[in-house]
Amino acid sequence: QVQLVESGGGLVQAGGSLRLSCAASGRTFSRYVMGWFRQAPGQGREFVTSINWSSGSTAYAGAVKGRFTISRDSAKNMVYLQMNSLEPEDTAVYYCAAGVAGTYAYWGQGTQVTVSS
Repeated sequence: QVQLVESGGGLVQAGGSLRLSCAASGRTFSRYVMGWFRQAPGQGREFVTSINWSSGSTAYAGAVKGRFTISRDSAKNMVYLQMNSLEPEDTAVYYCAAGVAGTYAYWGQGTQVTVSS
């Protein structure tokens, strides 16, 4: 049974930083792409960033490129999202997801990030 558990959300002032963590369990993720998505109030879920677990290759949404960094620790089965220079527009529930071939089949419960101006 695949489980993704996010942590690290909270309230931060604009310009600050947060590090989100995603603990992945239930299978070997070497063939998976791990992603972070977010959903702001009244809006749809949007892609933030992803990492290929095996190769380490990454992709970022334009709005976060240069500010956010995704990484993974294979030994701990952890995925991280380092968020710097946070803006009020980054306020959302952040979700960790795992998938293959462009389809994310597994999702965490989400963690709230609130950036005050």
